[in-house]
Amino acid sequence: GRAHTMEANDKRTLYVGGLEETVTADMVRAAFLPFGEVLDVGLPIDQKTQTHRGFAFVQFEDADDAAAAVDNLDGAEMLGRVLRVNVSKPMPKGGGNRAVWERDADEYYRHGEKQEVEPERLEKWRAQEEGG
Repeated sequence: GRAHTMEANDKRTLYVGGLEETVTADMVRAAFLPFGEVLDVGLPIDQKTQTHRGFAFVQFEDADDAAAAVDNLDGAEMLGRVLRVNVSKPMPKGGGNRAVWERDADEYYRHGEKQEVEPERLEKWRAQEEGG
């Protein structure tokens, strides 16, 4: 199986988008249950309209089950709407674009740890690239 790292916990909660407006939390749960034990389904409700906003969060007990649900349900149809299913990224409190940047930064730093490049070498590469 997959190696279980400390990150596994973050991969258990899925974002489900593209929900038709009559979809209920029970329907969402029923769609995801075949893949494993569902701990929680969150369907944020818009206070003004009293309907949900077209997305939900599904929390699995196991990260591998969550991954299987993504593989099978991303792009699937529910009530004629195509679902978008992916691993939920925790949203930072101050605005929407930061999460993506942070994720890229994490990747960058992670790779940076494996193969450290001295500043001098970077300078050389840059000079070469600019020279064509």
